[in-house]
Amino acid sequence: MAKVEGKASADLVNQVVLRSQSQAEYSPQNIGHFGLNLARYAHFTSPIRRYADLIVHRALVSALGLGEGAITRDEEARLDLIATSISDTERRAMKAERDTKDRLIAAHMSDKINATFKGRINGVTRSGLFVTLNETGADGFIPLSGLGDEYFIHDEAAHAVIGERSGLSFQMGDQVEVKLVEAAPLAGALLFEMISEGRKSDALPRSRHNGKSRPGASQRYSHKGPPRGSRGRKHRRKNR
Repeated sequence: MAKVEGKASADLVNQVVLRSQSQAEYSPQNIGHFGLNLARYAHFTSPIRRYADLIVHRALVSALGLGEGAITRDEEARLDLIATSISDTERRAMKAERDTKDRLIAAHMSDKINATFKGRINGVTRSGLFVTLNETGADGFIPLSGLGDEYFIHDEAAHAVIGERSGLSFQMGDQVEVKLVEAAPLAGALLFEMISEGRKSDALPRSRHNGKSRPGASQRYSHKGPPRGSRGRKHRRKNR
């Protein structure tokens, strides 16, 4: 990360490194904290905030002999199950929070059809791009049909799609301008169209390699969108 600081590739590298991190989970086995570089780690705040905090407080009461409210031996024996339950519950709560936020944002944006916004590409798939708007943090999808009237090659290794004819690319981390073409509050989905032209790619598509794909490049799609039955087609229907 230090090597790319200040370079054009910094945003891409930072995002890829962040997404490579393991998702946090609760466990009675103290394996430390990778991000904080701590060999032993426990986190707790107010015990009214969540059950995980209460478990730590009660363990401290037991370890320090502070009296009533200590964790019991039976509960200690079930800490693995308790930790798994807490982790699963927190993930469900986070998903519910994201879904609610997406629906509220989609409802807020529903009267802004055809408006343009600045944003950043935060995901690249075989069926299109995911873009997060700078101003609101709203997330939306651009199917490959919204990028231009040519074939686009998905380069999985580069987290990019590349126009076969123009050689213009859209890569994760790129700052772009998009137009809102549809908002679906019930589904919490936004559909964008690309306004930015894209940038010339050093990774030339297969048509410029005498018909051979470069390593990491995958299927190509036309402006009509990905093949029927693909993941992208399903996602597109959902967003529409």
